[in-house]
Amino acid sequence: MKRWKYSIFIFVLTQFLLISAMAQKKTIQHEKEKMALIPAGSYKPFFSDSNNVKVVVKSFYVDQYPVTNEQFLEFVIKNPRWRKSKVKRIFADTNYLRHWKSDLELGENVNPKSPVTNISWFAAKAYATSVGKRLPTVAEWEYIGRASRTKADGTKDSEYKKTILQWYSIPNSKGLQQVGKAKPNYYHVYDLHGLIWEWVLDFNTALVTGESRGDTNLERNLFCGSGAVGSSDFSDYAAFMRFGFRSSLQATYAIHNLGFRCVKDVTIKEKKK
Repeated sequence: MKRWKYSIFIFVLTQFLLISAMAQKKTIQHEKEKMALIPAGSYKPFFSDSNNVKVVVKSFYVDQYPVTNEQFLEFVIKNPRWRKSKVKRIFADTNYLRHWKSDLELGENVNPKSPVTNISWFAAKAYATSVGKRLPTVAEWEYIGRASRTKADGTKDSEYKKTILQWYSIPNSKGLQQVGKAKPNYYHVYDLHGLIWEWVLDFNTALVTGESRGDTNLERNLFCGSGAVGSSDFSDYAAFMRFGFRSSLQATYAIHNLGFRCVKDVTIKEKKK
């Protein structure tokens, strides 16, 4: 009798573990369906007068869409210290989540599926950490941001650059639309251009010249106005605007058209597949 009960117990336990494993696998697959795998590569940095200098980027996963209002709402529900009435001023200025009705209410004028904005760098970084991810580096963002709809490197496409510059130069007075409405780029990443600006991990060292995760050859003189002399493409005004915008930021700033997306490193196990 005891042996019979033990057999039933083992059977039930096995089924439970099997179901749990399948659910976990489904969750992981679902998570990666929302992220795009970016292959390793290199590119000539925007600020460089040498053809021999390359920015090296390791492979990584990137969110296909910017983080939305509803996603950030889930975060502040679980993390009260990041609610608009409780966040400390050393981590966010007074504009933090100003477009939300209250701590836990978006309000009628806020689309839950639009990218969350009025977010400080500290808050964006905290969110990324909470979901097991991080913010992209400048090098990583620029690497995927170079891609047009059909090419990994769209920087030679004058129409592509013109479209980006047009968005940068015309204020959006109609409010932010839902993420994913525009067509994706070559890597199947949406809304890198045309919707919001995005925080990057190393925004305050925005001018990179070397390896994406630790640039030791950064030319400090590029931060001054004469740094444009070192530009690798004087016609890329959109890039000038991006780097200029990043260099003007402080980590506590919360701006109405500045949001973020997350990235995740590729594990050694995944690289071997």
